[in-house]
Amino acid sequence: MEQKPYLDLNTFLRGRFGCRVQKISLDAGLGCPNRDGSKGRGGCVYCNEQGSGTGKAATQSLTEQLGSAKSFLARRYKAGKFLGYFQSFSNTYAPLSTLKRLYGEVLADPDVVGLCIGTRPDCVDEATLDYLAELNRDHLIWLEYGLQSAHEATLEAINRGHGVDAFREAMCLSRERGLLTCAHVVLGLPGESREDILDTARFLAEQEVDAVKIHGLYVVRGTRLHELYNEGRYRPLGREEYVPLVGEFISRLPAGMVVQRITGDPHPQELIAPEWMLEKKRNLEEILRHMRDRGQVQGALAER
Repeated sequence: MEQKPYLDLNTFLRGRFGCRVQKISLDAGLGCPNRDGSKGRGGCVYCNEQGSGTGKAATQSLTEQLGSAKSFLARRYKAGKFLGYFQSFSNTYAPLSTLKRLYGEVLADPDVVGLCIGTRPDCVDEATLDYLAELNRDHLIWLEYGLQSAHEATLEAINRGHGVDAFREAMCLSRERGLLTCAHVVLGLPGESREDILDTARFLAEQEVDAVKIHGLYVVRGTRLHELYNEGRYRPLGREEYVPLVGEFISRLPAGMVVQRITGDPHPQELIAPEWMLEKKRNLEEILRHMRDRGQVQGALAER
């Protein structure tokens, strides 16, 4: 298999564990302070009531979610070990006693070698991070923080409910405890230019983030972004715009940063636009082809 022009997650995990390690998306039924009224913000403009989740928490325990996914992924990918990925909403947004129960249920599975915990940078405290540092002694613990953009004006425009300083603080507290970090960023946010997007890549390098997930912004049914799209006040990126942006973005990331994903994965029933986002295989192929044709590799344009 031809080597990718960036450090992908599979390569990183295989190097660490010596076998195929597959992430299993889990829904713990937790919430978000930007949606439940505690921040009074009403949620990000692109987020619907599912919060990137599956809704499985209402019908399946975490153990049941793990079990069904493990058998499928073992057959499809020959995976030997797994990471429990707490995906939907903010997965440190609960009392520590609740988090201990949820994390402990997943780590009790002998095939689970660690956790990836998706959350907001304003939803972590020192007690929770201290507990995660304890778990990190025997498991891989990876905190995935939703940053989206390194620009305050953009965070305000998307109704994010926190600023860049919250991300800096969460990164500092996480690094002090030796926890791996991953930043989620979105390309094509309202009002952002090419230079704004590439500034976010440079910001991630400065913050010494361990990994990044790159998403393209798409319009989900029933969101504020859906309203803006219908009003003609938001236009999503075309594939011909997104593909070169991803290549430029990755070129500006340090060579050792893990690139966990380079495109989104919308639910077909929820997607309003753009339709090309549903063609995941083609999108991945076009990004890789674009980068190889232009000799783009991760780290080539990273500032030193």
